[in-house]
Amino acid sequence: MTDTPLNDRELAALRALDTPTVCNAIELLAPERRGFGFTLRPLVCVFPKLPPMVGYARTATIRATQPSARAKADQDRLMFDYYDYVAAAPGPRISMVQDLDGPEAGRGALWGEVNSNVHKALGCLGVVTDGSVRDIPMIADGFQLIAGSVGPSHAFVHLVDFGGEVNVAGMVVRSGDLIHADEHGAVIVPHAVARRVATAAEAVARREAVVLAACRDPAFSVDKLKRAVAASQEIH
Repeated sequence: MTDTPLNDRELAALRALDTPTVCNAIELLAPERRGFGFTLRPLVCVFPKLPPMVGYARTATIRATQPSARAKADQDRLMFDYYDYVAAAPGPRISMVQDLDGPEAGRGALWGEVNSNVHKALGCLGVVTDGSVRDIPMIADGFQLIAGSVGPSHAFVHLVDFGGEVNVAGMVVRSGDLIHADEHGAVIVPHAVARRVATAAEAVARREAVVLAACRDPAFSVDKLKRAVAASQEIH
């Protein structure tokens, strides 16, 4: 990532929004992004009461249906290199993990008590993965899990690679992408418009407020609704 990372105030402005609102703002600011750049398949948000996550992607791929073909020393070395990668600036960070097991994705969970604590210590706010998660009562405090499924076992789960492009629930993610995620799923926030998302979200809310007020009016009529929709389109 070559762009200047967002500062704490700018990150807080994004955290104050839910992910659908961020998607609405991106549609306004970067209309070419309307049809992609967000998760497509349903995911389980384990802790929906946690605030949205906003952070920079740390990407990885895993498998669990078969043991790693690497020697243990090589697998350990890969994992230690991965830790260095995850801990690298900028922060905060979000783990974006693709399970390569296809129809059997989620056979084994990488994420549980130990890995949630490890990744929290490395500066991650949580994970978005199409794999599975487990150990729900023992997850590190405040660490979010957004996953394809919840399961009991880690099977043969192992790290395959890290730092490359991944596809998580239909969203293609590159290392360093700015991610916004909550109980609805995740979206990549284009860095070119990230600092304008909060302002654009306010404009969208003003537009919606005009239509909602007409719908909630005790004297509602279809003509009032049409006038409200037309008026909303003039708000910028």
